[in-house]
Order: sequence, then structure tokens, then C-alpha cells
Amino acid sequence: MKFSPAPQPTVAADGTFSGYATLFGRADLAGDVVAPGAFSAALAKKGPAGLKLLYQHDPAEPIGRWLTIAEDRRGLFVRGRLTSETTKAREVRALMREGVLDGLSIGFKTVRSRTEPKTGHRLLLEVDLWEISIVTFPMLPEARARAAKAAAVSVATDRARLAAGFRQAARRLSEMREIS
Repeated sequence: MKFSPAPQPTVAADGTFSGYATLFGRADLAGDVVAPGAFSAALAKKGPAGLKLLYQHDPAEPIGRWLTIAEDRRGLFVRGRLTSETTKAREVRALMREGVLDGLSIGFKTVRSRTEPKTGHRLLLEVDLWEISIVTFPMLPEARARAAKAAAVSVATDRARLAAGFRQAARRLSEMREIS
């Protein structure tokens, strides 16, 4: 008999979560690829407060607000909080806590794009971002939410591993110098 680990909750107790709404350079299921910098104009104009946090791209289902939306070298990083005073947000939070719901998806209008001749993919160079939704099935399967606290722990763990790796490499270099 095989046991699988319990699903990791994708939302903290206070309703906060984070993740990547999209990743740069990855083709989604429709063949769209987002280029780094594609969101910069929209983010400068609207900021997190100007973008909606929706459930399943439904404008009748706002479920919280975005606290942080920023491009980094990996993609469009987001941090949001579900509004516990709404029924739908409480339902979404419960599904996220169970690990059932964790997809993120962007709603946008294309401003500038081009088709890549080798792949046929549409490269999105500039988009007017309207909203980011929590969804069941994201167009980019890797666009996922995780608990905000877990994200902070993950970054700290990654930094600790990197520092340990540097220390180990420095020791090995020192040992190699002693041998030669």
C-alpha cells in the first residue's frame, strides 16, 4: 500500500496566499508565451489596487484583493488576501486549504504581440492586465498558488541551502589548494 503526503494548504489561516499568475517563456495551453516586461505598463498604471481578484474569471465573483503584483525574473508574482466576509471567498479558502483549488490565471487584453516563426506560439510583448483569478484549471498548468507563510519559509530554506552550498564549495576549494 502506498501513502501519499497530505496536500499542502495553499492559503494561510488569515486568507493570504502567493504564487505565480504566469511564468515567463512558457507556452500555455493556448500557445501564448508571456515575455518579461509584458506587464510593466499595466502595473505602473494600475498597481495591485487597480486589478481584481476574481473566482474563475467571473466579474460577479470578486473574492478578495491583491496585496502585491510584481514582475520578477521568473514571472508575475502575486500575493493576495481572500475576504472572509464573503461566502464565495470562504468556500474558495476551504478548497485551497484542502489542496483542491490552487490554479491562478490572468485576464488581459493583448496590446502588442508577435508570432514566433519556429513554434507558432504567440509571444505577448505587452498586455493590459485586467484581473487575476483563482481557477480550477489554469491555462498555464504551472501557475499555482501557495500559502504566503509557506512561500516565505521556502525562500528562507532556499537561501539557507544556497549558503550551505557556497560554504561547502569554499571548503572543497580550500582543500584542493592544500593538496596542490
